[in-house]
Amino acid sequence: MSTAVLPVVNTNAGKVEGYYRDGLFVFKGIPYAAPPAGENRWLPPQPVKPWSGVRDAKNFGAICPQNEQQIQIIRALQPEPQSEDCLFLNLWTPGLDDARHPVMVWIHGGGFAQGSGSSVGYNGRKLATRGNTVIVTINYRLGTLGFWNLNEVTGGKIPAKGNEGLLDQIAALEWVRNNISSFGGDPNNVTIFGESAGGMSCGCLLAMPRARGLFHRAIPQSGAASTATPLTNAREISELFLQTLGIEADDVKALRALTPVQLLAAHRQFVLKLPTINPKLGTMPFQPVIDGKELPTVPLAEIKKGASTDIPVLVGSTLNEWGLFTLMDPDIGTLSEPHLVARLRRFVPTDYISGLIDAYRKAREKRGQPTTPGDIFTAIQTDRIFRLPAIRLAEAKHKKPAFHYIFTWQSPALGGKLGSCHAIDVGIVWGSYEKNFCGEGPAMDALSAKVQDGWLAFARHGDPSSESLGKWPPYSANRETMLLGEKCELENDPFGEERKAWEAIPEGAEGRL
Repeated sequence: MSTAVLPVVNTNAGKVEGYYRDGLFVFKGIPYAAPPAGENRWLPPQPVKPWSGVRDAKNFGAICPQNEQQIQIIRALQPEPQSEDCLFLNLWTPGLDDARHPVMVWIHGGGFAQGSGSSVGYNGRKLATRGNTVIVTINYRLGTLGFWNLNEVTGGKIPAKGNEGLLDQIAALEWVRNNISSFGGDPNNVTIFGESAGGMSCGCLLAMPRARGLFHRAIPQSGAASTATPLTNAREISELFLQTLGIEADDVKALRALTPVQLLAAHRQFVLKLPTINPKLGTMPFQPVIDGKELPTVPLAEIKKGASTDIPVLVGSTLNEWGLFTLMDPDIGTLSEPHLVARLRRFVPTDYISGLIDAYRKAREKRGQPTTPGDIFTAIQTDRIFRLPAIRLAEAKHKKPAFHYIFTWQSPALGGKLGSCHAIDVGIVWGSYEKNFCGEGPAMDALSAKVQDGWLAFARHGDPSSESLGKWPPYSANRETMLLGEKCELENDPFGEERKAWEAIPEGAEGRL
């Protein structure tokens, strides 16, 4: 097709006009649900109102209202317009034909409070071109607009269960099922993938009855199926947040009158003071809620009972996930042993803390790694929140295989201080490493190409083995793990001593934030 001709595609709500450039058709800002504003705020996503004529789909839509990223190094490079009218998706496709290309749907991270599908690091051009694959990115509601359980405290007057952001994701997947064939995609070969909160969202979707049949493979990156808030905690969080707002629970009119700016300001204040009010409620108050219906229980428990066992999973983490978050922890360098123990009491039963610390210290000493209290805390948090949930999900798969990885590539940023930290995988997967802290050069080019080949092969066949990566066997009793760094190689049960230290600890500590 000539670059002068603008492609028009008919969706189930109306026609959209994108553009064609360098071998790809691109469509941006397509609404997949009605604006969740006004009377639709805090409701499940509603159907899009059909339009007449042709809708322009050459520019990204607004993103969900959100506060600025606190970690400077991972901020987006350009500001994006914000609005409650934010339920848009974007796609890159190699052909508007009947080729039935594999489809990959990206769910962005950001702690369920930040991020967007239009972030500069998520340009789908490289993945779509390399894999002859349709790439889709989505927005979903965040923070108090997407994950605030108001149903309990308002007696159902505002029926928000705290999973509206997940329901948005499901609505986007329904749009893909209903429309993607018109964009050259195969609705029967859809892979969801996401990082951090996006990976945790993938874990939730694996467990949600409403999501069944909408996707066929899953790649949860640095987040798995162990993160969700118990309903009792969600109710307490709501009560405390209402105090921050200065609004009574029965004053529905005042709640609905709140502006996004007011909600964001209160959210920022609340996150800062919550650890001093009740540290057991964690540091991320607005996240998926175990409401008993949409999310019946902890996602991992549902998967163990058989949910989504027919869906192959590619799951893993980075070697030093928590290294990124130490940038916001001024005490990490001077952390004492008693303070280390006190921190761990928030998550780990007291009787197991000393044994856990000893196991990590001994394992690190053997490898010649530093063993200060700050280093031990960072290593435990990395495993507790990210690596252990990934392993638990891999262990839970039955009918279809799971494949496990650890990113070991070291960031050169800040003099190498970050190591292989949280989010370093994002630029590698998307090929956007020059836009963040991953580093550049021939070694990075080679690693990104290999990782993309693995991810794309998995999306096409359910197996990440590829010519560039080689044979990648499923996770089994040998605990096969692909290490992704300057060298990409298989290892059985890497960092096994630390993993074994968690076997005696009752479930429930993993994944909590």
